[in-house]
Amino acid sequence: MKKKQVKPRKNIWRYVVGALVLVLLSAFIGLWAAKTALVQPLAVGEDGMRFEVASGSNLSRALRDLGREGVIRWPRLVLAYAYWQGETRIHAGEYLLPYGSNAMDLVARLNRGDVTRYRLTLVEGWTFRQALDQIRAGRNIIKSEAGSSVESASSALGLDGATAEGWIFPDTYIYRSGTTDIELLRQAYQRMQGVLEEEWRARDDNLPYDSPYEALIMASLIEKETGQPSERSEIAGVFVRRLNKGMRLQTDPTVIYGLGTEFDGNLTRAHLRQATPYNTYVISGLPPTPIALPGREAIRAALNPKPGNSLYFVGKGDGSHHFSATLAEHNRAVREYQLKRRADYRSSPTEGN
Repeated sequence: MKKKQVKPRKNIWRYVVGALVLVLLSAFIGLWAAKTALVQPLAVGEDGMRFEVASGSNLSRALRDLGREGVIRWPRLVLAYAYWQGETRIHAGEYLLPYGSNAMDLVARLNRGDVTRYRLTLVEGWTFRQALDQIRAGRNIIKSEAGSSVESASSALGLDGATAEGWIFPDTYIYRSGTTDIELLRQAYQRMQGVLEEEWRARDDNLPYDSPYEALIMASLIEKETGQPSERSEIAGVFVRRLNKGMRLQTDPTVIYGLGTEFDGNLTRAHLRQATPYNTYVISGLPPTPIALPGREAIRAALNPKPGNSLYFVGKGDGSHHFSATLAEHNRAVREYQLKRRADYRSSPTEGN
């Protein structure tokens, strides 16, 4: 009896089909494992994790570093996913990985450049030195040699150290980790240039300024004298009218600025008579430079002073001022608001000389 022979072709197809099933099953398992690896939470604590991507780094290096730290298990798989998604771009800076985020979240964050940003505020009325100190104290600010002193920082901005005062715009600035002190200082300087240019174009006619810089000087005086924001333009009006009449400005903050470290918090009559380039009780006209950082409103007031006839003002003790058109009226206000409280009173401006 003859045995029935199996056709070779039929056996081959069985092998082919079996192999194909194994390949598809392996691919399915591989895809499932890959997807699981991409969506499972990263090894990050409940408070999240901060990490730094250095300037000049790339995605492959960043993923390897995170792999060595145990944050991700398969850096090459995550890199392959990023290439598949076309999200291989990366931005330098500090990143926060929240608790529960996965590898796909990580790739998206790096691609978008979702770096941590910090806030730093420079306050109206501060000096250049105070602004520089605040910037250098900012979180994750890189302190450069150029920012180590007022003179070197001024030079880095292209300014003479003696005339750098007032050129930093007081505002809140947002920056990334790794920003240098000079980069942030330059941003504030350029901001002041822009604001001053905008306000100069919208200025009133017949102002006693030959340049925007003189308006900046005036704005710094207004900033230091103003306790109530609503009084800025009125104080500006007093100063402008005194300049137009050839009267000295006689404002205490210029005396204090001119005294520098000599000032101990107690301004005396002797100080008002002490000759410095900034003492507006002694000099005529504006001081040689600003004495502080003026904000936009102070600059606007300097360039749009309130009309009127007042030539004097005296502090009431609550941050506001009493304005007077005549010296007699001013002296009565001084007696009412100042002499009752202290014998060595001061008032800005005072006598009409």
